[in-house]
Amino acid sequence: MTSPHRLDLPHAPALELRGHTFDSSRPAVMAIINRTLDSFWSGNRHAAIDDALSALDAAVECGADIVDVGGVRAGHEGEVVTISEEIDRVVPFLERARSTYPQLILSLDTWRSEVAEAAAGTIDLVNDTWAGYDPELVQVAARIGAGVVCSHTGGLPPRTDPVGMRYVDAQGDDELAVVRDVLRGLAKGAEQARTAGVAPERILVDPTLDFGKTTRHSLTTLRHTADIAALGYPVLQALSRKDFVGETLDLEADDRLEGTLAATAIAAWLGASVFRAHDVRATRRVVDMVASIRGDRPPALRVRGEPIGQ
Repeated sequence: MTSPHRLDLPHAPALELRGHTFDSSRPAVMAIINRTLDSFWSGNRHAAIDDALSALDAAVECGADIVDVGGVRAGHEGEVVTISEEIDRVVPFLERARSTYPQLILSLDTWRSEVAEAAAGTIDLVNDTWAGYDPELVQVAARIGAGVVCSHTGGLPPRTDPVGMRYVDAQGDDELAVVRDVLRGLAKGAEQARTAGVAPERILVDPTLDFGKTTRHSLTTLRHTADIAALGYPVLQALSRKDFVGETLDLEADDRLEGTLAATAIAAWLGASVFRAHDVRATRRVVDMVASIRGDRPPALRVRGEPIGQ
């Protein structure tokens, strides 16, 4: 009979924002609020500000630690949104959110430096899902004291869907070429953020599944979450109801919750500690359960067979 041994599980460094610390023992759930009419999932279209504020209240009640606010659909099929229109969609809402929840971590999902500048004073994090397409964005984040999400899009410009994407490097066109590209891209983005003046504990790395990736690429990258955690920065996984889940299971966005939660559990086990999610309550329960299975988080209750007084 073999003897059990201690598990050597991956641990990324902690994320620190607005006086909160998140790591494998206290994973963070990032709720999504889209100020749009055309988000890919109809369950998260909050163009009316009262509707968005109701969604904010619900997210907080369900256990969100961070709220990520966006004003433009990521895909190419969405409507054209100018810089001024994007500002009008997100800034008034962020101001209301900050006054209502002073300690809540607020994130802005944008690739435009002008939008981040307009949101100065309300946001704690800039979620740049287009991998530094606007080189001024990280400079703005550093200047206003916000953290940064560094992403990987395979070199594609904003709102470009991945059609016929291939990853080839000196080691060949194998399934790990995409992982090597992700690691190089995230390391470069994080270094640029540090050079701009963003503290390392406020830098998140996000492999950005679906963006610049086929479903096969996304599944491979997800399997290698531990390698991303080894870069030395907190890891964000944005998995919620994405196309790689839909294509894997042949399901439309409305039916992708279970697949999303399976991917979430795997990512949490492999070292991710921040999870961008539409379904906040379900995600909260999954990541807390995984944290406890890993041994990083104690159970909320200890009554089943525990000695009295312990």
